[in-house]
Amino acid sequence: MRIFADANVLFSAARSAGAIRTLLQMLQSEGHALAADAYVVAEARRNLQSKASADALTFLEDLLGQIEVRQVIYAEVTHEQSLVGWLPEKDRPVLLAAMAMRCDVLLTGDRTHFGEGYGKTFAGVTVYAPAQLARVLWVDR
Repeated sequence: MRIFADANVLFSAARSAGAIRTLLQMLQSEGHALAADAYVVAEARRNLQSKASADALTFLEDLLGQIEVRQVIYAEVTHEQSLVGWLPEKDRPVLLAAMAMRCDVLLTGDRTHFGEGYGKTFAGVTVYAPAQLARVLWVDR
């Protein structure tokens, strides 16, 4: 499965050795491919620079070396614009990037903006909160 990590997932994994970091490690160890685009990477870096330690930034860079990171050309998914209208404008590029990178999952902890999309599929991309994805993969099998 290809899993697109939103900025808040990258931030949380880099900031502490908690549940999100463990989830990403488990996903990788089971052969799932993690992906992100330059838009979410820039947001994660910016937030870590203002809210976390230098160690967190170092961890992020190490993590990014293990996942596919790409500059998404949004023209690749112009026909999908109608599917992201429910999101605030600043969050639309996240779901569009997951679509453009042909991911199966958008993993995001942003319940405020993505919550109404949790569990729903848009152009082949299902939006999950981290706990939801863990349940789908390991509990509800």
